[in-house]
Amino acid sequence: MASAAEQMAANMSWGALGKATELRQRIFFTLGLLIVYRLGTYIPVPGIDGGALRDFMEQASAGIGGILSMFTGGALGRMGIFALGIMPYISASIIVQLLTALVPQLEQLKKEGEQGRKKINQYTRWGTVLIATFQAYGLAVSLEAGDLVTDPGWFFRAATVITLVGGTMFLMWLGEQITARGVGNGISLIIFVGIIAEIPAALAQFLSQGRSGAISPVIIVGVIVMVIATIAFVVFMERALRKIHIQYPRRQVGMKVFDGGSSHLPIKVNPAGVIPAIFASSLLLLPTTISTFSGADSGPVMSTILAYFGPGQPLYLLFFTAMIVFFTYFYTFNVAFKPDDVADNLKNQNGFIPGIRPGKKTEDYLSYVVTRVLVLGSGYLALVALLPEILRAQLAIPFYFGGTSVLIVVSVTMDTIQQIQSHLLAHQYEGLIEKSQLRGKKRGGRKGTARR
Repeated sequence: MASAAEQMAANMSWGALGKATELRQRIFFTLGLLIVYRLGTYIPVPGIDGGALRDFMEQASAGIGGILSMFTGGALGRMGIFALGIMPYISASIIVQLLTALVPQLEQLKKEGEQGRKKINQYTRWGTVLIATFQAYGLAVSLEAGDLVTDPGWFFRAATVITLVGGTMFLMWLGEQITARGVGNGISLIIFVGIIAEIPAALAQFLSQGRSGAISPVIIVGVIVMVIATIAFVVFMERALRKIHIQYPRRQVGMKVFDGGSSHLPIKVNPAGVIPAIFASSLLLLPTTISTFSGADSGPVMSTILAYFGPGQPLYLLFFTAMIVFFTYFYTFNVAFKPDDVADNLKNQNGFIPGIRPGKKTEDYLSYVVTRVLVLGSGYLALVALLPEILRAQLAIPFYFGGTSVLIVVSVTMDTIQQIQSHLLAHQYEGLIEKSQLRGKKRGGRKGTARR
């Protein structure tokens, strides 16, 4: 038997979406802010030589340029005001979350509820400003070293730092507004829109390589089949669950005794979603980004690092895998699914796992189950991220057809659709409650008339 929520979800239609006024407003609000973001990627930083930058990015597009353009929505290739993208905020979030797990004072702040979270978010914002300032200054110096600036000097560096840091903070604000007043996770949607906007150009470039004979038709068909298979695999794994049976005891209300119910605690195979892949990619991009714009001025140390840690190199793939596995476990146990909090909630609701004592034993059991499930989840993330990465390095396929981009697009799409369905369910429940209240008023009015 399907539950009432499942029956309502099955009956959803475009008509229900049209009646949900608040949801419609949230969708339009989200689309409006995403359009603002896309327009900002075309506003250039002052003092850039457009022709020289265009020629340089065309040469770099086959390698690291494609990777950087994916996370900035093409803003880096045009050197727009959003050239740093949202990556400084993600890097600051990584650092703050690591410190929260290591520093007792920050861990205590996290347990203080809403006020503690506000302070941690404030530390993340200040960290974003610091990282963005460092990256913006490094980018300005690298642009000068690459002869991509019309008037180099301290005035250009100051203008670039102010513009790029302001653009990153504005993007962070946009993401927070989308999360609070729109639909979906704002930060993920910004990265998602950047990828989607650049896919048509990457697809045209890929097909033109096939027409010119640089890539054989067999490889083109194989890449398309690989992308479709990857999407299907990601959808299957993102919907996979490990259900833990939860039992509730009998309870007595007055003179009546109600039988204890039972339910399931769903644990996703990949509770962290796309976050580990984004974290790992953002950290591995740092040395390559610096070397890309410094050109021939890169020192022997940087050249050695790139020789071993460049995209497609064995050590790069090894560290990429290790970071994905680390961030999958770290983000799951510290953010997505905390066994101690879940065990406390079950204990407060008088729920228990059959055969497991409430409290510490339940926490240990949940940690054991999640640890085993994450072996499959982290392996799936690493496989999806690395297999297309290897093929891309060997066959010169654009990065937009890689595993990380497909993972981001599919995960964000599924998460956004799920939130839309949740809003529709809430709207339908509100409609049912209003109808029941109106019927109750009508019945009460009739009874009053009969008494007269």
